[in-house]
Amino acid sequence: MSKQTNQTVHEWMSLFMHRSMRTWGQFAKSAGLSMPQISILMQLHHKGICGMSQISEQFEISNAAASQLAEKLVQGGYIERTEDPNDRRAKVIQLTAQGEALIKKGAAERHRWLDELIKTLSASEKEKVNQALMILTEAAKKLESSEK
Repeated sequence: MSKQTNQTVHEWMSLFMHRSMRTWGQFAKSAGLSMPQISILMQLHHKGICGMSQISEQFEISNAAASQLAEKLVQGGYIERTEDPNDRRAKVIQLTAQGEALIKKGAAERHRWLDELIKTLSASEKEKVNQALMILTEAAKKLESSEK
């Protein structure tokens, strides 16, 4: 049974990730941004203020490449770059209200597909999916906290 569960979860994850990445890619293109730029905005959305060195480390790119990606986001009004209060030589970036709104809009577009998918399920199927996802979510949280 465990092998079948793994296969089922892997199949779902592949379908979901394919759809999710395609939606984010289309959204990035419509916003005139690259996927790496969207990824930076997502990082800031989830983590808050970040140093440029954190961005370069997170995405395994040079500081210069991180600065170039950030520059277009600054010019677009999606992030603001300021001096790090702890190190005047370093820069930190954070989302602006416009950047936060862009990420929320992208997430809403991605969620729209899930909403449509859920509408196709019966009440009994919805309950089963809800229970299974609650179990997976709790297990994932425990795994995440043990890896920190």
